[in-house]
Amino acid sequence: MNTELMKERWRRNWYKFSRNPLSILGLAVVLAIILIAIFADFFAPYPEHAFVFVDFKNAKRPPCWQYLCGTDMAGRDILSRIFFGFRYSLVMAVSVLSVATPPGVLLGLVAGYMRDTWVDIAIMRVADVFLSVPSMVLALAVCSMLEPTLYNAMLAVTVMWWPWYTRLVYGAASSIKNEYFVQAAEVTGASTFHILFGEIFPNCLSTIFTKMTLDVGWVILIGSTLSFVGLGAQPPTPDLGTMVSDGSKYIPAQWWISLFPALFIVVIILGFNLLGDGVRDMLAGD
Repeated sequence: MNTELMKERWRRNWYKFSRNPLSILGLAVVLAIILIAIFADFFAPYPEHAFVFVDFKNAKRPPCWQYLCGTDMAGRDILSRIFFGFRYSLVMAVSVLSVATPPGVLLGLVAGYMRDTWVDIAIMRVADVFLSVPSMVLALAVCSMLEPTLYNAMLAVTVMWWPWYTRLVYGAASSIKNEYFVQAAEVTGASTFHILFGEIFPNCLSTIFTKMTLDVGWVILIGSTLSFVGLGAQPPTPDLGTMVSDGSKYIPAQWWISLFPALFIVVIILGFNLLGDGVRDMLAGD
């Protein structure tokens, strides 16, 4: 594609994106979370509180100027642990989507292009089996068979996530395969590989990218839920779900121990959802 045409396309897309104030808000929230996660050691007021640290003298202190979000039962600064929790949440989201998306997309492309064949039936029936089980139940089942660690929590979420991309790309590929440019490629003798990845796949990218943006928040929510029930990251890892679970034992007296990690989970999900909505509107019609 011509460089000038690419620049014009980017300018047009950015104009469409920037017209929605909520999309800009979502982008700002996501960028802030990413920066804090990367540079948590600098942003956290007490970075040493993120892991093994005990200060019983300052345990269960309510929010104040010294500890803006208060301290937990071990005297650790909750805000500092939340900042490091961002890092683990983003690592989970990026890892899960990086592993689950490629096979899901590949299977969806193959099944969509070879629709109504035994390949289509085999792939989509397996995907339907996974989709028929509620996502959280499947993740809990996988996690319960493994040692409760952050890595195994990511594995459990990955197992339940790929069928959504298979189903999404299957629908898009089934429609695109009937377009004239795909038929023209078939007539000229183009290979199946070229048709899948040179003709159909580029036209699915906007749909895939939009779903990935929207999925980040949901992956983080599922991961936090697994940690909340004790099947994810284990203490003293500053995982947001684990922090909410630990603080729930002290409600309502020490409400801040659970409240602030839970609020930041909501902020993360809201930020990525607003960004995803903006990306969807921006790429609509492209």
